[in-house]
Amino acid sequence: MDFRDVGSPAATRVVCPDSLGLTLLAAAARAVRGRDCRGLDRVPTLGQRRSVDDGPRPETLGYDATGVALPVAQVARLDADAVASWMVEHYPADTCPAVVLGSAHGAAVHLAAALGAPWLPSGFTVTVPWPGGSPGDWEGAMDWGGVVADAIVAANPEVTVRQVHDPLLRGPLCGTTISLQVRWRALPPAYRSFLASRLGPGGTALMVRDIRTWPTLDLAPGHSFQLGSPVSGWSPDDYTMENPLFRRALAGLDEGSWSTPYLDAPRRCADQGGEVGFEHDLRRHAAPVHRVLYARSPALSIFVAELYRRSLAERGGGGDCAVTSGTLVDPGRVLAAGLVPYWCESASRQAADAAEWWLAGTAAFEGVTVVPQPPGLRCEAHAGARQWRSVAAFAGERPVVDPVALGRYPLFPLPTSHATSALAGETTGADVAGPLRLTAGEVLAALRDTGPALGLLVS
Repeated sequence: MDFRDVGSPAATRVVCPDSLGLTLLAAAARAVRGRDCRGLDRVPTLGQRRSVDDGPRPETLGYDATGVALPVAQVARLDADAVASWMVEHYPADTCPAVVLGSAHGAAVHLAAALGAPWLPSGFTVTVPWPGGSPGDWEGAMDWGGVVADAIVAANPEVTVRQVHDPLLRGPLCGTTISLQVRWRALPPAYRSFLASRLGPGGTALMVRDIRTWPTLDLAPGHSFQLGSPVSGWSPDDYTMENPLFRRALAGLDEGSWSTPYLDAPRRCADQGGEVGFEHDLRRHAAPVHRVLYARSPALSIFVAELYRRSLAERGGGGDCAVTSGTLVDPGRVLAAGLVPYWCESASRQAADAAEWWLAGTAAFEGVTVVPQPPGLRCEAHAGARQWRSVAAFAGERPVVDPVALGRYPLFPLPTSHATSALAGETTGADVAGPLRLTAGEVLAALRDTGPALGLLVS
């Protein structure tokens, strides 16, 4: 492919507008300023075109995904350092008591909000058009991704690229675009400058990293490929035509073919894991640095929820829990309302199961408000509306499942700002004393006390 020599694309054109990392960055930046997520009104691509008939809608959504993807002609001009600079510019110029960095996880952003700290990701998502693609042709996606990834790495030797092909999470979009996780090998210059100038004296850097593994093909230096993702709630073995549930999911995308996956490939840190060098470089440019590693996404969600609950209880609150999923997250609103946040990384059955197990094992909340992000397609990997009602039913007095989310479920994802409106009526007595604020010392003490029992590695 001939990548034309054009000007570097703006960061807003590079980073996928539907990506979790971008949503969390925007939400965290608002929380630092004491704001909620009103204004984050972009409807995810999978939630658009509601008026289009079912038949042509997938094709139309694919066309829309191509329109917001990074044009092929600009791939070789992608500037990862410029993206990092744009990310730190989301935050005010004031000094901060701490900074949270690493994997894209909603609970990490809730933790940062309670600390009054910025959250910065260890990478970002890029989508690129894939001419002539289809959701079932993962081998073709891998071939095209190799061309694109090589161009990105050649222009940015300080990054790696992990391509992820997952029809369960992206549906028809993975037939018209490829999805790339661009991950820094070390701290980008803008992050180093941020730590040097904005982290206050004695300020703490907290590195949060997903260490789940997945079969991965190393295709070229700096470029790897991953078929499926743990975010879906399924295992690698489930992504085969031998699985009738997967066959039905592909049939829903008008796909009937799927090559046998490479299940014997080496397992490496999955798409959200980031690069080990990023953490090592952080230790060279900030002190003190503490890290939290998780091999199960719910472990971090449970820790943060229990920390909020315990801290709010000391102020006479903590009786109401907000269970949200995916890009429906609003740490600023949660703080202002004195809510206990529990975040599910997706609408998967596995994520909903984990929320149910936690609620079953902890003291009952007076109120549980569930705001599930519709996944964007019908698939038995995803929790149904009935299961989300079951999650809310653990409330002692006020079980609520957001009716708007249920009305859009499962086909039409909602904008992030919907989390704000869905939680607008949820307030407790805790907010009369102002939003919850935690110190790094309190967080670290709680991590050391309860983190290991949850499966968190804390150091």
